[in-house]
Amino acid sequence: MPSEPLLPIRDVARLTGVNPVTLRAWERRYGLVVPQRTSKGHRLYSQDQVQRIQAILSWLNRGVAVSQVLPLLEHDQPQQPAAQGDDWQTQRAHLADCIAHLAERRLDQQFNQAMALYPAVTLCEQLLLPLLGELETRWQVHPSARVEQAFFHSWLRSKLGLRVYHNNRQLQGAPVLLVGTGRQVIDPALWLCAWLVSDAGYPVEVFDLPLQGHDLPLAVERLGARALLLSITTVADSSPLHRTLTLIEVPKLLFGAAVTLYKRAPDLDPGCHLLDSPLTALRRLQDLGPLARNTTLPGN
Repeated sequence: MPSEPLLPIRDVARLTGVNPVTLRAWERRYGLVVPQRTSKGHRLYSQDQVQRIQAILSWLNRGVAVSQVLPLLEHDQPQQPAAQGDDWQTQRAHLADCIAHLAERRLDQQFNQAMALYPAVTLCEQLLLPLLGELETRWQVHPSARVEQAFFHSWLRSKLGLRVYHNNRQLQGAPVLLVGTGRQVIDPALWLCAWLVSDAGYPVEVFDLPLQGHDLPLAVERLGARALLLSITTVADSSPLHRTLTLIEVPKLLFGAAVTLYKRAPDLDPGCHLLDSPLTALRRLQDLGPLARNTTLPGN
């Protein structure tokens, strides 16, 4: 019988959505997936190891910390509910403390550690979106709310914008265009979505400022955008936007805290997809089929 084909790390990353940096960290720090090596040291993964990575993702998506996954894989035992969220709650508390003290270097260090261990989707679902919810509640009454918000939103945009920039340098094809529609200077949901879409292998173009009238169709045309994602964070008259969207023929995905109000609009373009979060926007984009993706991932 022919031997089982082995896959290089770039192919495993493409199949599982886990980037090579994270796969290496899982191997070094926790021994979760230990591939074979070529004579030159390049990693090669079996089909069983690809399935193991998918099992790891399944546990992470249930809220289990990566440090707790190994015994679950080896003994196939259910995780105790009380232990599932503890690590994520601890990480959110650490990040919130960094934000409260405007400690940029410490915030950067904490987040870099998390990014090395978890896929973007897991980090968004388990860490960043819940953290944003907790911060919004805190900022309703806290006397330092404006300072903390300005600090964190600026940091988040810079951090995720840099990731998007570097991903774009490795990607080819027409971009996905993301545009904010609210009045806020920095829209965290917009940048979270841009990061998720970019990490999934789509070239991304982000416009922070809203585009009015024919400017939005013009941007789609000039960029040759394959899809348009709009972050809907504020309540406003939706009629002008709906009229503009009818002029755009690419897939249109609207997501955000205020998108529910658009579902009641009688003049909504039937070609629009209404989603409630950056995560659901990414999943719908992926469901729509391939959109000219081509990523070059580092080997080994």
